Amino acid sequence: MAQHNLLAEIQNGDITGVAYKNLSLKKEILSHFTNEGNATITDLGKILNASTPKITLLITELIETGLVKDYGKTESASIGRRPNIYGLASDCGFFVGVEVKNNHVNIGLLDFRKNLIRFKDNIPYALENTQASLDELCKIIKAFITAQKMKPGKILGVGINLTGRINCKTGQSHSYFNFSREPLSKIMEKRIGIPTFLENDTRAMAYGEFTSGAVQGEENALFVNIDYGIAVGIMINGELYYGKSGYAGEFGHIPFFQNEIICRCGKKGCLETETSGRALADLFIKRLKSGATSSVTAKVKKMEDITMEDIIDAAINDDTLSMELIEEIGEKLGKAIAVLINVFNPELIILGGCMAATGDNLYLPVKSAIKKFSLSLVNSDTKLRLSQLGDKAGVIGACMLIRKRLFN
Repeated sequence: MAQHNLLAEIQNGDITGVAYKNLSLKKEILSHFTNEGNATITDLGKILNASTPKITLLITELIETGLVKDYGKTESASIGRRPNIYGLASDCGFFVGVEVKNNHVNIGLLDFRKNLIRFKDNIPYALENTQASLDELCKIIKAFITAQKMKPGKILGVGINLTGRINCKTGQSHSYFNFSREPLSKIMEKRIGIPTFLENDTRAMAYGEFTSGAVQGEENALFVNIDYGIAVGIMINGELYYGKSGYAGEFGHIPFFQNEIICRCGKKGCLETETSGRALADLFIKRLKSGATSSVTAKVKKMEDITMEDIIDAAINDDTLSMELIEEIGEKLGKAIAVLINVFNPELIILGGCMAATGDNLYLPVKSAIKKFSLSLVNSDTKLRLSQLGDKAGVIGACMLIRKRLFN
């Protein structure tokens, strides 16, 4: 049986009788390899409550399909014959992850053993709610896939991360490319020719960190995405939390400030009106107009062309104005995160997104504000870490979510 046919049968689950039972056990074996790692036949038998001959037969069939690989003898020091250990074959299937930013796209190829084997970042792109912008996005994705020169069926899915309200179950985007009644995931799947899944960018980035980055065994964690907007990805008991309608995590739109700044959501006083990348750029330009100086002006001649990325680069290179403003934002953001800590009592807070690249410039004021404004009995058990995956978080998260959908 060809591997892509077996994967399709596992997803559909439409076989009956003994064949269905065998297929179900195969799925459980693959799920164990996916989530827990390699194992011996004896271990699998105990975990799945199946006989050694049955597991041996199914492992043999999975090896024949190319999904499973024999990794040789275990390194056990026990006396006697060492058993063989089995696990997923890294090249049995691949996933494409696409992180769509305001002015660029990051895209990567992940194998079945979580190795990011291709990564291309900062592909120029303008995110706009137009047909032309959608066409360009599809063109970028198809060009990347074509360049991989994969056999048909090897790429099992494409995960696309977009900002805003995304219903990952229906494949609909309510913020971008929402000019058709047909789900966006289906529209793009027809264009790309591979099963396609949509996810909110922050949740995908969070899942990347949860599975492959900053999380080190914690079961309850919050990922704060500090970019042009502000949002939070929530992990409870080791699982992403979506909320009733799938839109949990709109942290940036809580009414946090008594100001008259109109947020992009149409309301006033939202958290991101003073703590986001947009707020940083607006405040930076305002300070320049008031007479402040910065190395950024030597690089960008027109004030209105200054971007969040320009300010972040300057802060990393010790530009005083950039560092001061990021510290101000960090203090305000830390106060808001203190509210999250008081509500969720998480084990871990991860600071991610573009602004996290400034390191201690953001981390230290956030940490100080958390200590000042959250309850000491609550925050004493909460760790604060910077993202480990950086701009790869969303790409890895998108791929890992597809892998999870296959075998969970």
